Amino acid sequence: MKVLTAEQTRQIDKQCADLGLPTEVLMENAGRAVAEEVARILGAVDKQDIIVLIGPGNNGGDGLVAARYLHERGARVSLYLCHRRPPNDSNLMLVRERVITEIDAAQDEDLGRLSEMLSSATAVIDAIFGTGKSRPLTGIFSRVLDKITSYKVDNPKLRLIAVDLPSGLDADTGTVDPYCLYADNTVTLGFLKVGLFNFPGAARVGRVSVVDIGIPEHLATGIETELITEQWARAVLPKRPPDANKGSFGRVLVVAGSINYIGAACLACSGATRVGAGLVTLATARSLLPVLATKLTEVTYLPLPESDNGTIAADAAEIIGAQFERYNVLLLGCGIGQGPPVTELISAIIRNSEGILPSLILDADALNTLTQIPRWWQQLPGDAILTPHPGEMARLTGLSVAEIQSDRVSIARRFAQEWQKTIVLKGAYSVIASLRGEIKVSPVAHPGLASAGTGDVLAGTIAGLVAQGLSLFDAAALGVYLHGRAGEAVGERLGDTGMVASDLLPELPLVIKKIKGRPD
Repeated sequence: MKVLTAEQTRQIDKQCADLGLPTEVLMENAGRAVAEEVARILGAVDKQDIIVLIGPGNNGGDGLVAARYLHERGARVSLYLCHRRPPNDSNLMLVRERVITEIDAAQDEDLGRLSEMLSSATAVIDAIFGTGKSRPLTGIFSRVLDKITSYKVDNPKLRLIAVDLPSGLDADTGTVDPYCLYADNTVTLGFLKVGLFNFPGAARVGRVSVVDIGIPEHLATGIETELITEQWARAVLPKRPPDANKGSFGRVLVVAGSINYIGAACLACSGATRVGAGLVTLATARSLLPVLATKLTEVTYLPLPESDNGTIAADAAEIIGAQFERYNVLLLGCGIGQGPPVTELISAIIRNSEGILPSLILDADALNTLTQIPRWWQQLPGDAILTPHPGEMARLTGLSVAEIQSDRVSIARRFAQEWQKTIVLKGAYSVIASLRGEIKVSPVAHPGLASAGTGDVLAGTIAGLVAQGLSLFDAAALGVYLHGRAGEAVGERLGDTGMVASDLLPELPLVIKKIKGRPD
């Protein structure tokens, strides 16, 4: 499912006009589709009181058309014109023919009429700006939205529905005007917008639905940003032929764990096994094996020499390197610790990587070590998967966390192409970027996943998928999707509070089963 910037949306609108689909046709389609979606959201709209806030541009025009169709469905529609429309506005004329209540905000100085309308309203439709907003909300716009926000506090059953985007939300960055509504639903037109998946805006859109407004699909063919869907996940899931053996599903070598982070190794290995890797081997400090063996009965082990502080010794690089030809994937970094021995270990693995290194996934402490290696990406030929959270991405790039979070899609794409590596920028609506500029956006933002160890499960999940033959980009995107859906499934059972990383592990194969559509 394509995700567009505001400029890409404008370009597609122009292409539609060239194909004989002018703005007027798209507006009619959009308004009708919005009305249908509003009816789905509210149930039977017959005799429901619905206020439509009308702005000056195309978003306001969409609202006028939606008002007309809702009126035809029996809704008691009232228009609140936050800006005067042109006198020859055909959609306004069609509304007036139906004697739909119309209030000019400029004549409602104390917003008294708006207050009266709100007292009986079941829903308010925000059709003020959508993607067209490019200036701060002031004057009547800010006053009206502030009034509705205040009313909603005391009347939580009032449904707020935004057309395309809540007014005041930037379509590209997700930044918001202080007066932007917290919508219950956003009905976005034609395609998703990048700003719907970037905070703080993502917190104001509510449940998002996309409606078809008649734009030919081929016009978006070149758009390289997509939302991950279950249909896509089903198509790329590794096949499991009945005559398979464990070699059919790949071998994963996990270099992880230290005296302070024993659990990270366990979670990463379990993530790989739970998504179907054929064989997982844990390479870790020798003294940790007795503890780990009681928790990981299905993995094999590669005992490694260790330093005095309970981390893998630097000279273990030679032992690890000798195993490369036996494995399809190397996952490096989960709970491995920091300090000179770890830095030397990771540096040695990267320096000696050319020609023999399995597919590589770098997580956690391995990423922090990269920041100490000048132009590390030039020493690591070929693609690899990096899984930074925003803090790690800030250290890798030299940008601030705020800069990264303000434009996650563009930042991930920029550095994936510069470094020629696959990047998983973790967080709510994780962003996966390929070295060719492709972007996949996770549809999941779940607070239960914001706990220690969930990143280790994700890294292992991705490693297990790479082992089964997926490309690095597909494995990274599918791993993020499975991990997110597992988090949602656990959340449905336990709630948002108290979810721990190990709760995700038994859920992963169930999520895969559900995606495949197999009966119980």
